[in-house]
Amino acid sequence: MIFEYAPSQVATIFAIFLLAATAKGVTGLGFSTMCLPFLAVTVGLKEALPLLIIPSIATNLMVMRGVGRFGETLKRFWLMLAVTVPGLLLGLWILASVDGQQAGAILGAVLLVWCLFAYANPDMRLPERWERPIAPISGFLTGAVNGVTGSQVMPVMPYLMALHLDRNLFIQAINCSFTLSSLVMAAGLNRMGLFTTDAIIVSVIGTVLAFTGIRLGERIRNRLSSDAFRLALLAMLALMGGSLMVRTF
Repeated sequence: MIFEYAPSQVATIFAIFLLAATAKGVTGLGFSTMCLPFLAVTVGLKEALPLLIIPSIATNLMVMRGVGRFGETLKRFWLMLAVTVPGLLLGLWILASVDGQQAGAILGAVLLVWCLFAYANPDMRLPERWERPIAPISGFLTGAVNGVTGSQVMPVMPYLMALHLDRNLFIQAINCSFTLSSLVMAAGLNRMGLFTTDAIIVSVIGTVLAFTGIRLGERIRNRLSSDAFRLALLAMLALMGGSLMVRTF
């Protein structure tokens, strides 16, 4: 039986996992979205998706365990998380009739514009009275956007940043959203028959490297001030936006 990945592809996949996990350790976000465009170039977009699921969920859970406050996060954001699922199902249905890469490019442009706006307005804050009404809207739209583009950060990321949460609470909330989306996506990919034995082997081994990257990133994050952490988030979002746009070329 011939292994479906060349040695050079495996080495590239592992390097991508390590770098993306380090960035996730610093900011708490970005593993799947950062990996996807580079993996798509390496093995193809369809083949990249099953490679991402296991390390994505594993690194999300690792970060969630490290920052704590899981119960507090669920109590505050349960409705936002719950409506992510129907939003994601709607997004996957829409994907069947639209060009996902072009939709991703539009999302990338929106991300870049929002990063510039947020950088110019560091004190932007969502009024407390709007947190609960907007939460389910944010969750549903995040699921829909994820289904169409593969990106898990919009609009949940700006929503949570506008609340000016404690750093650990922010990271826990964003990773709860990521994990839920990844689990739904895993079920969909399995139903489509995209999980091959070779893909599972590579992704499981790559998860070990991803754990190493998370630990390295966490050490960096613990040394960042609040302002530096916020800038790191915006930098990651800008990179995500750029990567989504690059996928169309």
